[in-house]
Amino acid sequence: MKDKAPTVFVVDDDDAVRTSIRLLLRSVGLPVETFSSAQEFLDNVDGDRLGCLVLDIRMPNMSGLELQQRLNELHHIIPIVFITGHGDIPMAVEAMQHGAVDFIQKPFRDQDLIDRINQGLEKDRINRDDLKQRDGIRERIGDLTPREREVLDLVAQGKANKVIAGDLNVSQRTVEIHRARVMEKMGASSLAHLVRMVIEANRA
Repeated sequence: MKDKAPTVFVVDDDDAVRTSIRLLLRSVGLPVETFSSAQEFLDNVDGDRLGCLVLDIRMPNMSGLELQQRLNELHHIIPIVFITGHGDIPMAVEAMQHGAVDFIQKPFRDQDLIDRINQGLEKDRINRDDLKQRDGIRERIGDLTPREREVLDLVAQGKANKVIAGDLNVSQRTVEIHRARVMEKMGASSLAHLVRMVIEANRA
């Protein structure tokens, strides 16, 4: 992890929006970096950087949801605050189901955006402090039942609930229940966070 101050990363294809948010965040003393596309962000930012990602949900080539999915696949746990139009609310709800901190609807009040970003920065601090506590993570894994541990191992391998159900010869609903219990017992805020905890626990 790079030893840099927490940074707010803004990804939006609208120049005016990027400029407005950059000026706003600088006015309250928050370090900020802006990017015009999801790919530009991926090409230039180490996913282990401390901070929060402010992400437009609708962009050409790679959407905000697609970038979120890509970051989850890479097990990067940077909190995301989505910027959304009225018609994008269902997508924003889906984004939160996949671990986003919150979404803010256009047009938004400056203070509302700042509040959500601060929530994201605090969540990032808590998540990363938690990842440092490897002994605590290993203890939580040790508290899982044998079946929950099996589900955890298969989830960490990237297997879907349906596949896990087939592997364990149980119903998909049973897998969903075990998975929810694993998330609760591990204190994981998202699937990506859970996988990162397993990675940290397995490090020497």
